[in-house]
Amino acid sequence: MKIITYNVNGIRSAVSKGLANYIQSEQADIYCLQETKAQPEQIDTTLFEVAGYNSYFHSAEKKGYSGVALLCKTKPNHVEIGCGNPLYDREGRVIRADYDNMSVISVYMPSGSSSEERQAFKMGWLAFFNEYITELKSQIPNLIVCGDYNICHRAIDIHDPKGNANSSGFLPEERDWMEQYFNSGWTDSFRHLNPQPHAYTWWSFRANARNNNKGWRIDYCAVSDGLKNKIKQSWIDPSARHSDHCPTGVLLG
Repeated sequence: MKIITYNVNGIRSAVSKGLANYIQSEQADIYCLQETKAQPEQIDTTLFEVAGYNSYFHSAEKKGYSGVALLCKTKPNHVEIGCGNPLYDREGRVIRADYDNMSVISVYMPSGSSSEERQAFKMGWLAFFNEYITELKSQIPNLIVCGDYNICHRAIDIHDPKGNANSSGFLPEERDWMEQYFNSGWTDSFRHLNPQPHAYTWWSFRANARNNNKGWRIDYCAVSDGLKNKIKQSWIDPSARHSDHCPTGVLLG
């Protein structure tokens, strides 16, 4: 199964830049999208249907903000909208597709860069998500959690670790959370097969960051450890330029 996660930074904008062609060319079994920034009625799903995908959306109550989606070649047995917590569900942060032998989540974790209040919100989310995903994994052992985590795990995952030591997304408490997460029954599929540096999934629009590859790796395909031995390939595709992020994917055999 081929799974690709992609923060599209506005699905309508990404479509105008050729997202549908990318989706059709890659032919992933499941696409996990984040930051769709649209209500379902604003999205032309026929573009995805033509490419052979069933599409499911969880939009934020606030228009033009947040939102997650799943595009699935095979129709899931069940699609769970949200995580059951109204505080986060109103921001459209979690959607899950259940199959016979596994489930796939598209998640958009909060950013804390805009204010101290949002950083506090982010830390509250991380505490909640840890409990939520631990309980869910006890019910669904074969679980894949793909999306924009808005955290660089280690120094190798950011172009300037010293300069960003006090930046949201690379704070010690956020990195500690990621360390605990990946030590509690989850595998970072990209790092599992790719130890090399300078592999990023997001670049600021400022200072020609993308062309200079001054980026952050904040998008992940995390697989529960029961699926670890099934990871055949994992990759980042910076050639896809529909967003300030790029896709990252995993192939399970």
